[in-house]
Parts: sequence; structure tokens; C-alpha cells
Amino acid sequence: MDIVTLHRGNSPLIISCPHDGSFIPEPIAARMLPRARIAPDTDWHISRLYGFARSALGASMLVPTHSRYVVDLNRPPDGVALYPGRRETGLVPTIRFDGEPVYRDGQEPDADEVRARVETWWRPYHDALAAEIARVHAAHSRVLLWEAHSIRSIVPMFFDGRLPDLNLGTADGASAGSALTARLRTVLDAQSACSHVINGRFKGGYITRHYADPARGIEAVQLEMAQCSYMDEDSFAWRDDLAAMIQPVLRALLTAALA
Repeated sequence: MDIVTLHRGNSPLIISCPHDGSFIPEPIAARMLPRARIAPDTDWHISRLYGFARSALGASMLVPTHSRYVVDLNRPPDGVALYPGRRETGLVPTIRFDGEPVYRDGQEPDADEVRARVETWWRPYHDALAAEIARVHAAHSRVLLWEAHSIRSIVPMFFDGRLPDLNLGTADGASAGSALTARLRTVLDAQSACSHVINGRFKGGYITRHYADPARGIEAVQLEMAQCSYMDEDSFAWRDDLAAMIQPVLRALLTAALA
């Protein structure tokens, strides 16, 4: 089984979908509680939602196979917290987004297992991403790295109330220039279909912060979407009607970002 699939495009746009995978190898799944085995915190259907960008915008896209419960590709390999002082699930999660445990009592991975998972599943994704960034930068002298994410609209462990539909993050401006942020803000302000915020609770994870280098023309943006904007959050089922409403907004954002 492939660890990561790379769809290579011909434009400066790279769409990274690090939490799209839901596969959990049986030796790991056997130690998990039943609810965790279905990988409920997956960014369900996110690569499908952005599928238009491959044909319409020439985007490259990286899609992993394995669940974030195996190893979280959007966390630093040393496990340092992204948001110090706030509760989060970490490099190899042992709690779910609802605060319940992932593993049966006493079955959590130890430090050696965490290191092995990093080498087996984390490293190949990042090797592929780094290589694609280098290829695209050599071809275009610029890169737009778009981190595509989604999450349940209500997750009390992380935030109060309902999450806005679209949550853009640029690490408070460190991962993207002011001109790019202004173009994205213009698109968001011009539409009324989706609520939105920029650099709110979700400012961008490890990938956005680590790979961005605006001085060299490598800009990175994370978009965390409320899953109710394109799918059924309880059954995890795709909703054609909702996706058809949100995809034009996504296309407008990506088009403006590439301008």
C-alpha cells in the first residue's frame, strides 16, 4: 500500500491534504477502542472536495493513506506543541477530539514506537512534499502551498461554540505576504455563503509554518473548514448539494491566491 500519492501538476499551486487518510494497520487498530478504529477525526473527503483544482488550476496534490491516529503529518517530528498552553492531540494522538482515549488502557505507544512511526509514515510524506516544493519552485520561481483541512463544526476541546465555515491561517502573516492575504480577504468579504475568519483559532500547523519562505516566493496558507459545509458530520457522508455550494468559493480563493 502506498503511504502517499502525489498528483503532479503544472502550476505553482500545491495542495497538501495531510489528514485525508483513514487507514489504520490492524496491529495498531487492535489496541484501539472501537470508536477510534473508525478514525472519526479524519479530514473526510478533503482531497475529493479540492479535486477540481487538479484539472482546472493545474495543482499538485499530496494525499496520504494512513490516519492521523497512526501519526499526525501536521505535527513536528519531535512532538513540540503547536499551541503551547492549549489542549491538542499531538504527534501520535492518544486522545480523540472529543477528549476520549484512542487506546485501550495500557496500550498506548511508547517513545520507541512513536519514533518508528515517524520514520515509517511521517518521513515519506514530508520527503515527497519537500521534493515537490523544490520542483515547483524551480519551474515557477514561486510556490503556493495550500494546506487543506476540515474538522467538525463543534469541538469543545478546541474552541467554544460553532466554528466559522472557513478558517484561514497564515501563522499571523509569517507564512504568506500581506498582498496574498489581502486578495484572500477580498474574496471572503465578497461572498455571503460562508462565515470566515483569518488567523483565528487555527493559524496554521507545522507544514504551513515549516515550509513557508515568503522571501523566496514560497507562501503557505492553511484552510480549516467546518465539515458541515460539505458533508454530514455524523455519518461522515459526502453531500453533493453542500459541496456544490462551497467549491466555487474554494476555487475563487485559489484563483485569487495564484493571481
